[in-house]
Amino acid sequence: MNTERLHIAVSATAPFERGKERGEQLRNTLPGGLELYSELFRLAGLTEDRVREDALRTADVIGAFRPRVREELDGVAAGAGLDLWQVSALNARTEILAQSGAGRPGECSTIVRRLEPGASGPRTFGAQTWDWHVELAPYWHTHEVRGGRYDLVGITEHGILGKVGVNSAGLALHFNILGHREDGVGGVPVHLLAATVLEEAGSVAEALDLVRSAPISASSSFTLFDRESAVTTDVTPVGVFVVEPVDGTVIRTNHFLSPVPRAGEKKELYQPDSGERYDLVASRFARRPAPRSASGLLGFLYSDPGEPGLCCVPDMTLPLGQRWATLSTIMLEPAGRSARIAEGSPLDARDQPWRTLVA
Repeated sequence: MNTERLHIAVSATAPFERGKERGEQLRNTLPGGLELYSELFRLAGLTEDRVREDALRTADVIGAFRPRVREELDGVAAGAGLDLWQVSALNARTEILAQSGAGRPGECSTIVRRLEPGASGPRTFGAQTWDWHVELAPYWHTHEVRGGRYDLVGITEHGILGKVGVNSAGLALHFNILGHREDGVGGVPVHLLAATVLEEAGSVAEALDLVRSAPISASSSFTLFDRESAVTTDVTPVGVFVVEPVDGTVIRTNHFLSPVPRAGEKKELYQPDSGERYDLVASRFARRPAPRSASGLLGFLYSDPGEPGLCCVPDMTLPLGQRWATLSTIMLEPAGRSARIAEGSPLDARDQPWRTLVA
């Protein structure tokens, strides 16, 4: 990994102080990420007044759901020298952008394996690509968060409390966005829900209970796995739906895998691309021996020329908002409570070191 990639470490037990630690470490760089998101909101047809209103409404929802998370956002704002609504808008960027009907050129792909009982080595492991706007490449970081119920490590974007990671109980979470016609602002942001799961849940069962307890207004998938079990979920405004592995494997892209939310899917956002990526990975599993390690999954997450875009290369002739890139590749192993993170795609990662973090 690029040794210049920012790593954030926070350890305060008080939520406000933990947020302030984060904000202080991001004080010089967070404004750049906020400026880019402000432009993305504008391109989505959302005025600054609308974004501020949505962000403050979201802060109230967070305060009702988890007061400590609201305190942590207050701390980030104080540490970074920003207003609360700006930090809240970043954490609710999925919900705010869900109000736009614009299609998107690609998104993340995830694979998790659960081996049979008695298998040697780790029984569960996962890998994913994280695809997003290439302009935001400078504005994500690795992090380690200590001082809560469980420690956690992984990646997130500047100012956002969580995304992909694993905690000290051995619970791991991969994250894929989805799109439903009921999506919008008014619930707990999915990024803050992911951060809460990693801080509070010690198992897949606990994580599912927590997710089901949250008011949700935008759709995403959390693929959840601990040392023994693995599931993927459709987390939506119309319910939380659990999908079990098939032959020990979870494949996850950006369409619904359960029938109830599928009836309201915004297919124009990610289809046919999402289905094509899913089918490509599934066809590789049908032809090849299934991997028995996280690193073995990487060969299933790359694209050859002419294949669906498991690895996104930005077309720089397109305007802002349409230049998609694979920003990072992440491997998670619950047994070792470890996250391994590389810059760029699995192909890029072959020629660079990985950053390894342990919760």
